[in-house]
Amino acid sequence: MRTALLQSSGRPGSTVENLKVLDEAVGRAAAAGAGLLVTPEMFLTGYAIGDAIGRLAEPADGECADAIAEIATNHGLAIAYAYPERDGDAVFNSAQLISADGTRLANYRKTHLFGCFERDHFTPGDRQIVQAEIDGVRVGILICYDVEFPENVRAHALAGTDLLVVPTAQMHPFQFVAESMIPVRAFENQMYVAYVNRAGQEGEFEFVGLSTLAGPDGIARTRAGRGEDLVLADVDPAFLAASREANPYLLDRRPGLYGPLV
Repeated sequence: MRTALLQSSGRPGSTVENLKVLDEAVGRAAAAGAGLLVTPEMFLTGYAIGDAIGRLAEPADGECADAIAEIATNHGLAIAYAYPERDGDAVFNSAQLISADGTRLANYRKTHLFGCFERDHFTPGDRQIVQAEIDGVRVGILICYDVEFPENVRAHALAGTDLLVVPTAQMHPFQFVAESMIPVRAFENQMYVAYVNRAGQEGEFEFVGLSTLAGPDGIARTRAGRGEDLVLADVDPAFLAASREANPYLLDRRPGLYGPLV
């Protein structure tokens, strides 16, 4: 399954403009043969928008979800997009997966909030594993800081995730996560990891780009630069199966020894 990584900060504060950016990118990805496009963290509204987060947050089945379902249907392409989700009085940092026929397949709420900014504006999610199947590939979702906890990614590996999509807002000086940690996460858990970042200056944050899709061999299949970009790479189930057979980390685990971890 060809996967497109949309590296962009869009137009912070404007869902209307960000939907236009998304529609254009999805069109380009579809023309290049992609079956899935992944956006960065909080793409729908912008990340560093302060209290506007609460004003722009909407339910998982809100108007923007309907608009993105229409984009997916028009281009015949699944979309994993990130947004602030309102559920009653709570606002979550979320990502939703919509199929190529416009069906809402999965919605994930970020479980590990990073820094005072996120803790001031969001409620943490409490569900670790969220998955859906696209074209025979089991797709799991984490968001940014979540992937930096090895327990989260290992839980996805044990649950059978083939492709872990990670919308992120990775900022300076933590670019080593994209450069080094993501390929290691893919290798040690025998899965593909699509890590999709924002780019450029936004408020007090400088996003470093470097979006990547890493394979189960620990090798980046594609890597964006520091600016706005759309990069693509293939997720190959046959290669994944062969890699898992050759690297039996999950089979060789000894869970009885791991009690002190919790």
